[in-house]
Amino acid sequence: MPSIKTLHARKRIALIAHDHKKAELVEWALYNKTVLCRHELYATGTTGKLIEENLDVPVRKLLSGPLGGDQQIGSMIAEGKIDVVIFFWDPMEALPHDPDIKALLRLGVVWNIPMASNRTSADFLLTSPLMHQEYEVRLPDYSQYLGRKV
Repeated sequence: MPSIKTLHARKRIALIAHDHKKAELVEWALYNKTVLCRHELYATGTTGKLIEENLDVPVRKLLSGPLGGDQQIGSMIAEGKIDVVIFFWDPMEALPHDPDIKALLRLGVVWNIPMASNRTSADFLLTSPLMHQEYEVRLPDYSQYLGRKV
């Protein structure tokens, strides 16, 4: 029997952007301010500060990504405290915290949450009717993995 988790109509959204993508994320967030204000916003350090200042909405700010913010978001995903991730990442720049970023993205897939990695996918995600209503997420069954002999 698969495990089900309910995403409520008011989603907990993590907003993250690499340095060269912060302006693009802020511009996107301003365009979508009305919709974003209906949800609970979380963000890594500087991104959170920029979103909060430009949108004039409260954002729960975590550490800067390279200082552990990506891992904090990943932990919140694993704990079921983040429903959606919007992460404008820069594919053209290798960063010293790339392993943290990969781990965060991996956890989003492990826990089957919606993720957007660029403006187009974020537009599709935010305008989906499912974004504004309750939605039942089917969680993967990891019992075999957890019960393995080590």
